[in-house]
Amino acid sequence: MASNYSKPKEYLFVDGYNIINAWGNLQSLSEMSLEMARNELIDIMSEYQHYTGIKVIVVFDAHMVKGNSGKKDIVNGIEVVYTKEDETADQFIERTLDSIGRVKRVRVATSDWMEQQVVLGRGGTRISARELEVEIENYKKFLKNKSKKKNQINDLMIGRLDDEIIKKLERWRNSEE
Repeated sequence: MASNYSKPKEYLFVDGYNIINAWGNLQSLSEMSLEMARNELIDIMSEYQHYTGIKVIVVFDAHMVKGNSGKKDIVNGIEVVYTKEDETADQFIERTLDSIGRVKRVRVATSDWMEQQVVLGRGGTRISARELEVEIENYKKFLKNKSKKKNQINDLMIGRLDDEIIKKLERWRNSEE
């Protein structure tokens, strides 16, 4: 598991509404409550950041909100940005990419083809909404299987090995991870 205290080697910008509209479960949720869909996306991306160590920034368009000066918050450990009036999520991401894209590894999650081309031209890489969804699903399966194997090994060892050998095996296994 990556440390959340070290400087990130990789950034992932998430075009919030693009992802909400592309993922079936979030799209359905947004029909009932856009706020609930935003919060669910934030929770998913927070968990993703925690397990991968990739710095996640979720950007929501608020460009059509009159008088909006923009807003940045830290929610569940991830940066959440609401753009200012007359600024789209794409524009915010592009501007930020200009400042960090050539220095850090940056990915942008969007299914907007035009935005993907701009991202590539500015030194970032793109991941579609569907690819991100699959990546997150695969990561959850990997973690679940890893946890399941650990529990199976622990169950096998209980009662068969003395405590000192179990401790040595645990230290050895942890040093391999």
